[in-house]
Amino acid sequence: MTSKSAKTAQDILMADFQALVRDTEKLLEHTANLAGDQADELRAQIHERLTRARETLQLTQESVREHGQAALSATEDYVQSNPWQSIGIAAGVGFLIGLLANRR
Repeated sequence: MTSKSAKTAQDILMADFQALVRDTEKLLEHTANLAGDQADELRAQIHERLTRARETLQLTQESVREHGQAALSATEDYVQSNPWQSIGIAAGVGFLIGLLANRR
């Protein structure tokens, strides 16, 4: 359940960032009619930074997914190796959450 919500949050973050990049690219296209060397230089700088941001986003996305998969695999291995300890930990966490929920 937690991995699904984390994955959903990650997907939302990535979608928002990709939308930002697309909107910035559209802005560049709309300012193409501006004249002058400074405008051309500014557009080139923005385009270069967007390209780098997109590459960084892709690398980060791949890295986060790999780390998430590794954490999921490690957790599944631990639970399968130590089922009674896992049940005890889950019960303890559930008890603490119940106490905190009743305090409010």
